[in-house]
Amino acid sequence: MLLLLSLNYLIFITKSRKSYHKKKIIFSEYCSSGQNQNQNQIIMSEFLVKVEESRPGGDGKPSAGPVYRSIYAKDGLLEIPPGLESPWDFFRDSVKNYPKNQMLGRRKVTEGKAGPYVWLTYEEVYSSTIRIGSAIRSRGVNPGDRCGIYGSNCPEWIVAMEACNSQAITYVPLYDTLGANAVEFIINHAEVSIAFVQESKISSILKCLPNCSTHLRTIVSFGKILEDQKKEAEEHGVVCFSWEEFALLAETEHDLPPKEKTNVCTIMYTSGTTGEPKGVILSNRALVAEVLSVDQMLELTDKVVTEEDSYFSFLPLAHIYDQVMETYCIYKGASIGFWQGDIRYLIGDLLELKPTVFCGVPRVYDRIYTGIMEKILAGGLIKKALFHFAYNHKLRNLQKGFKHDEAAPLLDKLVFDKIKQGFGGRVRLMFSGAAPLAKHVEEFLRVTCCCVVSQGYGLTESCGGCLSSIANIYSMMGTVGVPMTTIEARLESVPELGYDATADVPRGEICLRGNTLFSGYHKRQDLTEDVLVDGWFHTGDVGELQSDGAMKIIDRKKNIFKLSQGEYVAVESLESTYSRCPLVTSIWVYGNSFESFLVAVVVPERKALEDWAANNNESGDFKSLCSNIKARKYVLNELNSTAKNYQLRGFEMLKAIHLEPIPFNIERDLITPTFKLKRPQLLKYYKNCIDQLYNEAKGIKG
Repeated sequence: MLLLLSLNYLIFITKSRKSYHKKKIIFSEYCSSGQNQNQNQIIMSEFLVKVEESRPGGDGKPSAGPVYRSIYAKDGLLEIPPGLESPWDFFRDSVKNYPKNQMLGRRKVTEGKAGPYVWLTYEEVYSSTIRIGSAIRSRGVNPGDRCGIYGSNCPEWIVAMEACNSQAITYVPLYDTLGANAVEFIINHAEVSIAFVQESKISSILKCLPNCSTHLRTIVSFGKILEDQKKEAEEHGVVCFSWEEFALLAETEHDLPPKEKTNVCTIMYTSGTTGEPKGVILSNRALVAEVLSVDQMLELTDKVVTEEDSYFSFLPLAHIYDQVMETYCIYKGASIGFWQGDIRYLIGDLLELKPTVFCGVPRVYDRIYTGIMEKILAGGLIKKALFHFAYNHKLRNLQKGFKHDEAAPLLDKLVFDKIKQGFGGRVRLMFSGAAPLAKHVEEFLRVTCCCVVSQGYGLTESCGGCLSSIANIYSMMGTVGVPMTTIEARLESVPELGYDATADVPRGEICLRGNTLFSGYHKRQDLTEDVLVDGWFHTGDVGELQSDGAMKIIDRKKNIFKLSQGEYVAVESLESTYSRCPLVTSIWVYGNSFESFLVAVVVPERKALEDWAANNNESGDFKSLCSNIKARKYVLNELNSTAKNYQLRGFEMLKAIHLEPIPFNIERDLITPTFKLKRPQLLKYYKNCIDQLYNEAKGIKG
């Protein structure tokens, strides 16, 4: 029946498409000279404004392409209006405008079972924030001092952050996923004098005290704290409080200090793939400008967040991506619902909250894509046929310029609604950041999730998003879009890798200049000068400028090595290609200048490997299958088949692989909290394995 309805719908669409496609869409006042344009025409117009010409090379400097701004900033970069000095002003104004609106919510757990979300209003959170801010000052922590926040996302995290903002105190997020050594380093390096800590992390921070109590004098639990823990801290001269105990320290009257745009709002440490964490200094100006730019881009290209929206908080607040989005939601008076902090219950939390705004990272979306595709493939011939018909029909309409909600509204209800309901059923804005999102996954999300899907690009040093794709512009698929309205961008040639920023198709290192850049690395002027040159921040990422002005991330400048025959290998690009193989969960590709070929460590997709074993009469559990020579050969052949499909060159093919049953994880220091591979650590961990792979590929017996 559904298939018949869908076929009738296709006939109707075919007959009416001509009249439907004549509808004109006004994209933005900036995109035309006053006449409406069809969206296909808009795609062909420029989304960039050139503000400086190309720079020739010479004097040791590589050539650089023109300087561009977004079309929406053609008359100048976004400026902060009077009256906004810090993120505190966002919160203060929302309390005035939406005092009774739900602000922060979490699920109430009774006898181990999570119930509905329980909410604090804006005025309730404000009252708590003022008390906590006053209590911080009572402990001798003054404006400009540093306060650590250590734990998973929760209402207390936001209250602690806003309390710091209220008192012009710099907050320093401590990665919830980092080990004790990194936390110890950050506390000492940032000279943190007070730390708010999740209950489950108290024991971890207490282990740091023998080496970091010079500055740290106060620990405040997000909840309760044990008497034994208090005594242990007191032995090092540190005083501990439960959340309720600490709030009682608040003075009845405490004037809030003035804030300035130039004040340091936060020092956010990046985990990095090598060396010690770097403390990225972000000013009030940078954070305020970033939030205003997000709002402006949504206003010009889609719909802004309002007090009616809700946001699902599960990406780490210790990262700039989620922190900017939550600050934006606070600015707009929206509601923020927190997950329980346990991956096992994430879907349940999502379905209970039913958010309208969802932010994820490629790793999350990859898993969602894989899970949905597995269900579709197992659904029977009729369901598969209906899905593929609906998918291809809607995709064609998106390619022709239809908006996501106009491309196939009936099929959205008949076929794609179940996928939409998997996100709670109300998501209208879906964002991806932190790493490039695979094009096939982005296409899948755009077609099936029935909402705006936008991929962006940013770094901690750019205060989050500095480039963003534009809603409902299909040509931006697979790109990270155009500069935000606070940023100018240019490409700088990388001649040693063959990237020319002045070529017909410009390619080069992405460099940024503007109002949301960081103020330097804390206590590391040397590192600051390495990346901030003549006012330009050198990101280390290699981009390719598309014909419509969108940027595509194609490489990473640093993750390049040369094989013994002189060929350069862009390893991240290869890993992205090999990850398209359905047998792969994670892959680390390795090569060096003493060898002529590549090897890899692969974490295989468990079910796919077990299905292969069942079909080929191979026995054993997942771990033993990873050691099976036939299984290794099978996965290697499939990987190289994928490589051929994507036209990789001969020297980019893999000669040998090791199958690893345990996913790369933080516990073994193999990935960062944002799931980036830590290559030096991977090499150290798998050194013997790599040597064996090279010997095996060269026919050397060990």
